[in-house]
Amino acid sequence: MADRSLSSSADPKLSRAAAQRLSQYLRSLGTGTRATGTVSSVELSAAVGVSAAQVRRDLAALGHLGQRGVGYEAAGLRTAIRRKLGLDRRWRAVLVGVGNLARALLRHRGFAEQGFDIVGLFDTDEAKVGRVVDRLTVEPVSALRESVGRLDAELGVLTVPSEPAQAVAELLAQAGVKGILNFAPVVLKLPAGVKQVTVDLAIQFEQLAFAVVDPGGRSGE
Repeated sequence: MADRSLSSSADPKLSRAAAQRLSQYLRSLGTGTRATGTVSSVELSAAVGVSAAQVRRDLAALGHLGQRGVGYEAAGLRTAIRRKLGLDRRWRAVLVGVGNLARALLRHRGFAEQGFDIVGLFDTDEAKVGRVVDRLTVEPVSALRESVGRLDAELGVLTVPSEPAQAVAELLAQAGVKGILNFAPVVLKLPAGVKQVTVDLAIQFEQLAFAVVDPGGRSGE
């Protein structure tokens, strides 16, 4: 189906919600028939579950990529989205808290495929320090400041309990990481220059429950 209006003046600043939708568009473009050829905003809206108008507004932030009546060239759109999300380079991350969740994350090969390399493991448990997990030797948390620089890591992953999360996050910030992916069910207080994304599975279950009891809710905002 043809697009009526595919682009407008680009806005370089994206909201968190818009960035999340870009990630969803990227997933859609990486599979099936959308991986090549052209794709319309209507096709993307059906794949992601938002309106075609929302798709066009989101993609306008990438520049003038689409052609009216034709759509978006899939490969070029995929490249533009990756650039906007900062995925046109590789990111090095350290992980703190080598428990069951950490081991599950390390087994997920999709991170490396998307450009994220976990290059260091840290824990406070002396029984774990020195062990090799997924070809990486677990180091003590006390070595974070020195090791983050040595490993050239910019991101941190926190898979620790809620109690030590803030203290460990502060150590990561002091060590020079620029962003933290936090799996602890707490909101971290970090310096302004350090960004955080918290993955609270309980909140995700709450949102799933809400979606079930309120199926008419709008998901595109």
